[in-house]
Amino acid sequence: MSFDLIVFDWDGTLMDSEARIVACLQTAFTDLGLPEPSREAARDIIGLGLEEAMMQLWPTADATLRGALVVQYRRHFLITNQTPSVLFPGARETLDWIVAQGYRLAVATGKSRRGLDQSMAETGLEGFFHATRCADETFSKPNPQMLFELMDELGARPAATLMIGDTEYDMQMARNAGAEALAVSFGVHASERLLAHSPLACLDSLGAIPDWLTSRGLP
Repeated sequence: MSFDLIVFDWDGTLMDSEARIVACLQTAFTDLGLPEPSREAARDIIGLGLEEAMMQLWPTADATLRGALVVQYRRHFLITNQTPSVLFPGARETLDWIVAQGYRLAVATGKSRRGLDQSMAETGLEGFFHATRCADETFSKPNPQMLFELMDELGARPAATLMIGDTEYDMQMARNAGAEALAVSFGVHASERLLAHSPLACLDSLGAIPDWLTSRGLP
């Protein structure tokens, strides 16, 4: 099995941003006088679009309250919160290798466009990817629309597209799009939860991806 297009999730897959996301979510709730979600609840929604995340964290909130929570979260994540967000070990080297093999690369993320652009600029990864999609531009995971749009833009078939992510939302999106999925175990969802969605494998590091891809044939 070989692939033409490799799509990465961002938070929890390429970037270790869990602590910052959790802190910003909790602060957004306390800003509005609401009980802050637990760390476990906040971790669980990483990967979803912000609207969907707020619906899961506060199901009875109306559209106005969800919107206010989103505004507060974005303010903290983009401006006030200085919790470091760094690339996972091996991220840059793995992307370098993938590009050198001739794969097309994309990102499908629950981040906003502004958030992804800021993270890419901070890490210097802008030039690696042929296309990106964010949750404020199309439907949130696990809806397959992000992958459909990326495949259409880059001319890739579902069977030759690989989604790499750390959450069950990534695995479900790949399945819903007819693409293949590869899980990584160092993000926010446990391996058992990921394996329940039958990814091709669940790897323990980004550095393991080149050998895994090589074993399945180059593009």
